[in-house]
Amino acid sequence: MDSSKKIFEEIKNLQTEQRNPKSMDIDSKSTIEILRIISDEDKLIPFVVEKEIDYIAQAVELVVDSFKKGGRLLYFGAGTSGRLGVVDAAECPPTYGTPHEMVQGFIAGGKEAMFTAQEGAEDKEVNGENDVIKANVTHIDTVCGIAASRRTPYVIGAVKKARKLGAKTIYITCNPRNEFNLDVDVAICPVVGPEVIMGSTRMKSGTAQKLVLNMITTTAMIRIGKVYENMMIDLQMTNLKLVERSKRIVMTITGVSYEEAEKYLKEAGGHVKTALVMIKAGVSYQEAKRRLNLSEGFVRKAIEGIF
Repeated sequence: MDSSKKIFEEIKNLQTEQRNPKSMDIDSKSTIEILRIISDEDKLIPFVVEKEIDYIAQAVELVVDSFKKGGRLLYFGAGTSGRLGVVDAAECPPTYGTPHEMVQGFIAGGKEAMFTAQEGAEDKEVNGENDVIKANVTHIDTVCGIAASRRTPYVIGAVKKARKLGAKTIYITCNPRNEFNLDVDVAICPVVGPEVIMGSTRMKSGTAQKLVLNMITTTAMIRIGKVYENMMIDLQMTNLKLVERSKRIVMTITGVSYEEAEKYLKEAGGHVKTALVMIKAGVSYQEAKRRLNLSEGFVRKAIEGIF
């Protein structure tokens, strides 16, 4: 069997490539009817993701362990899957004050592929291998492959190479676990069923993948002390919106006035965590920094003096 026929046979049996019986006549429907069909299918996604929580939890533990060792979370994907990884990575620094290198997204075809499809870039495992090498992946990193179909060569190549280098590996796919045959530490398999438009995995598959990525990074950030109560307290004041959000966070948690929040943030060098400890524990800037250092950045522990 030639390579093209082999790929055809692989694809035709994938759940993500089947026809959806609920949308067979979607081309004859009105606008409102089309939207209802899409909406009804989208409603299924949270329940599908919920079934994978035990596996998502295992993935989070790998990521937290990497972070604590000074390692990174690196996403590798193609097309929609790759873009979702890049977006999730890009949003971590402004939200949680992480270094840009701590969570990174790689997409087949490079940066240009974020905006314009780079056809063929995903078809070779060696492209994924090379990106892993360029990223200097080591044993303290966690590499997460994202591929709705599971079979994307670029992603498979990246994960295989990462595993050889000793990194922990996660794989997110929207096909069943009993059909998953790659050697990884954790597979996350939200089975969304056939897309409303056959093979259009930017739809339900993309939604499921986005939910999973949100859960992994959000939970990992909470686990390493980036959240106090249910508020992000390690954000970077890089624009006016985030400056004002920082003040609001300090005001909400401590009850101080707008002017006091502004004053404490200035004294704390714009660092929300430090300002919170100064106010809640009634301590100086130096003592607040000392407590945060001893508590490994956990604000609650720093306030309560639990080290």
